Amino acid sequence: MKRIVLLIATNLAIMLVLGISASLLGVNRFLTANGLNLGALLAFAGLLGFGGAFISLLISKPMAKWSLGARVIRQPSNGTEAWLLATVAAQAQRAGIAMPEVAVYDGEPNAFATGASKNASLVAVSTGLLASMTQDEVEAVLAHEVAHIANGDMVTLTLIQGVVNTFVIFLARVVAYAVDSFLRKDEESSGPGIAYTITAIVCDILFGILASIIVAWFSRQREYRADRGAAQIMGTPRPMIDALARLGGFAPGALPKNMAAAGIAGGGVMSLFSSHPSCEERIAALQHA
Repeated sequence: MKRIVLLIATNLAIMLVLGISASLLGVNRFLTANGLNLGALLAFAGLLGFGGAFISLLISKPMAKWSLGARVIRQPSNGTEAWLLATVAAQAQRAGIAMPEVAVYDGEPNAFATGASKNASLVAVSTGLLASMTQDEVEAVLAHEVAHIANGDMVTLTLIQGVVNTFVIFLARVVAYAVDSFLRKDEESSGPGIAYTITAIVCDILFGILASIIVAWFSRQREYRADRGAAQIMGTPRPMIDALARLGGFAPGALPKNMAAAGIAGGGVMSLFSSHPSCEERIAALQHA
């Protein structure tokens, strides 16, 4: 519940700050007596699109710590924490990045990496993951997250999100203005009507859904790349395959029964919105890399 409230509050705060910034800079004055000022609209869309994405990136690490209650390991209090620090340090050196912060949080088996840059990052693992996986499997998951950092995935996805956000905001208002102008073509009043506002909201939602498919596709490609990066860091893909098999509910070392021997099966319409490929798809990709 706390994470949901935090997400809503963060989004509202970002939009409020960017809206005020747009007003102060005058880039929200794209509706004029002569029609749309496309240059001003593009500036407005870029400010909100990229601004929102980069603000989220910049605050991602502290927000992740706070929302999950993640505890950063400063001084190891037990053998597991000492092993985690030593493992991530060795993997970071192999990947050519600065040592990330390492944190542990309570939760179901999972792990993530975040941070604004390669040299100011965080790798966090859940207690559920540490309890349910072998040491080799945990090491593979850590290598996967380190590979994300080394590949610059957080910044790459932020740029992609900024681009699609900009186009969503821009195109939604162009379509809204066109619809509003068509509906008011016989009226003498100037300025946009209620149709503009309604159409802009509807287009924001529809275009946002299409944009999320694009971002999700890029995210899935980065997952495949991070899996390969984990295999390179560890020198073999087997631990990563075993970790994925355990996460997918399969016996380590065995393939899912419904997976074709050659190729990757599709995951249906909902898979278009997934930021991660299925474990079966990721295992197949590693085996055929």
